[in-house]
Amino acid sequence: MSTPSGTAPKSTASAADRPGSESAAGTAEDQDVSAAASQLSTAPREDAPQPGLGVVGWTRWFWRQLTSMRIALLLLLLLSLGAIPGSLIPQSGTDETKVADFRAAHTVLAPVYDRLGLFHVYSSVWFSAIYILLFVSLIGCIVPRTWQFVGQVRGRPPGAPRRLDRLPAYTTWRSGATPAEFREAALALLRRRRFRAHAVGDAVAAEKGYLREVGNLAFHLALIVMLIAFAWGQLFKSEGNKLIVEGDGFSNTLTQYDDFKSGNLFTQDDLDPFSFRLDDFEGTYEETGPNRGTPRTYQAAVTYSAGAYGKDEKRLIKVNEPLEIGDSKVYLTAHGYAPVVTVRDGKGAVVYRQAVPLLPLDSNVTSSGAIKVMDGYRDAKGAKEQLGFQAFFLPSYGGANTAVVSQFPALLNPILNLAAFHGDLGVDSGIPQSVYQLDKKSLKAFKDAKGQALRANLKPGETMKLPGGAGSITFEKGVKEWANFQVTRQPGSGWALGGALTAIFGLAASLFIQRRRVWVRATEGPDGVTVVEMAGLGRSESAKVPEELGDLAGLLYDGTPAPPGADDDPTDPAAPATPSESSDSRVAPPEGAEQQ
Repeated sequence: MSTPSGTAPKSTASAADRPGSESAAGTAEDQDVSAAASQLSTAPREDAPQPGLGVVGWTRWFWRQLTSMRIALLLLLLLSLGAIPGSLIPQSGTDETKVADFRAAHTVLAPVYDRLGLFHVYSSVWFSAIYILLFVSLIGCIVPRTWQFVGQVRGRPPGAPRRLDRLPAYTTWRSGATPAEFREAALALLRRRRFRAHAVGDAVAAEKGYLREVGNLAFHLALIVMLIAFAWGQLFKSEGNKLIVEGDGFSNTLTQYDDFKSGNLFTQDDLDPFSFRLDDFEGTYEETGPNRGTPRTYQAAVTYSAGAYGKDEKRLIKVNEPLEIGDSKVYLTAHGYAPVVTVRDGKGAVVYRQAVPLLPLDSNVTSSGAIKVMDGYRDAKGAKEQLGFQAFFLPSYGGANTAVVSQFPALLNPILNLAAFHGDLGVDSGIPQSVYQLDKKSLKAFKDAKGQALRANLKPGETMKLPGGAGSITFEKGVKEWANFQVTRQPGSGWALGGALTAIFGLAASLFIQRRRVWVRATEGPDGVTVVEMAGLGRSESAKVPEELGDLAGLLYDGTPAPPGADDDPTDPAAPATPSESSDSRVAPPEGAEQQ
């Protein structure tokens, strides 16, 4: 007698017809199906605490909550949200100048930000708490799940449930092979399809898709690796900047840096021993078109040596092509010009001669800075004094009828604009000051014949004489270039990159690989013909499980003898079913097929 797919025939003599026994049988069958679906995932159970559990019980419950996926995702979200102010608000460990400017411009917000730790987000108490809780949550989640998964891999898929027709994907047909022969054929086919399969009683149990759980565990392990790498990099990192004029050199010691920042556990011994010299800077630019002024060539030729007695080697450092020495990377970050000037005193003696680096103000390298003559200068009367010159440099001056800015970044028509001062530069007061700015509190401007502040535009080779026989300053013909180098040491970056790639591939595996189980039962029917039942179960609802089950059933049907009396008609009711389009994803037998 045929019955609808998924229903069980009833017998009037069955004990299930007696009051109360039907629900008991249903409960037993539900438990049977639950056992078949057991260990498809290593996700921990999240049980609510029972009243009166006490301190140990509540502690265990809080630990389960902390190590649950829900809390881990919440902490990860909080960590991402907490990083936002670190990107939008100036950070004291990155740019103290911007932090000071922000404090001056926002007198009301700045104290609030200080209390909340928003000027040092990544070292604040609240950010560290989220970070540590996420770290503990991931470790507490991944360790037991890993051991549980290892146990699953070493074990075998569970045996077939008593009622296969209660599973989401199911089909049945009759075969001319004996039950033992059919089970051997099913076992061989499933193993060829890379299922882990074994025979259990009158059925074959098989499982596939372990890479889903491998990917899931790999994703969480990768997050832990990334967190460790990030913390390690923050604690032991270092970053320093050095401006070097052509012909000058640098040794990797703290005293050589213009500015230097490092992690809390960094020590001077962590610096890699090396040195290098800037031989030449080459910069060429687009001369026409919409990209006029855009760099075409931007590189620094250096001679470097690693270690105390390393051999000198030549190297070109380009943008995004750093020089790597040990764990340190030397990046080319900026470029500018350093006009060579000569200052003479009232008697014509040279008291200052060197290239003066000036800082760019725009993309055409209009530059500004200061020239400070601190020692050795005497005025026309022989009195000791200090000189200061405010300098503006235009590598491509457009002429008197144009704005006083450079028209192009290359040296096409260089002009050095100087304003001269004398007096006390303030460098001996003990208060630090910028080498690119003049402190004019104790300085007086030189006056020209009209009583105006002395200022002049000098071309290479020209000299500006100071009034009253006070001396002169000459803009020499040789204009040198300078380059700014950033030396960084970021330990753990390779681990962080490896963790990120592993997390991506692990997440893809956990999303696109389906963990599923297949059972094939072959028993002898009342008429002596083998009755085959085949069912599949996945971790989640998916059309792939019934599709794969139909494909396996078709191969088994074609590879085993047909039952007695069957012909080659494709509509033969003894043939296995095709995947159903019903909402429960069952594999239903065609009309007229026998349902066991």
